[in-house]
Amino acid sequence: MNPASLENEKSPNCEVQHPVDINSVRQIHRDILSVEKAQRMAEFFSLLGDANRLRILSALAKQELCVCDLAAVVKMSESAVSHQLRALRALRLVSYRKQGRNVFYYLKDSHVLNLYREVAEHLDEPED
Repeated sequence: MNPASLENEKSPNCEVQHPVDINSVRQIHRDILSVEKAQRMAEFFSLLGDANRLRILSALAKQELCVCDLAAVVKMSESAVSHQLRALRALRLVSYRKQGRNVFYYLKDSHVLNLYREVAEHLDEPED
């Protein structure tokens, strides 16, 4: 939607309460997420909408682990853990390093760890 067309669009409630502040609307329109970035963020959060993936991330927040150890920690098959790790790698949430024949997975960067910790802390807060 282009900002000029915003002048003609009014919410049914705004007309009764007050006129639309077109300058504020234009400024926010410039600063709001682009459709493309919003879509990428939705995909990111959708990926995190799986309890098994979150449990894998919580384990990797403690330390790097190989698939077999991860599978034992989250009580899933190695195949299922590998499948989840592929999805997490695709969005750059986890990465891996090889040591001989072993592959160890870890959280990609501090952003992922901080996001995990912030959400966990938020959920631990008492409700108002």
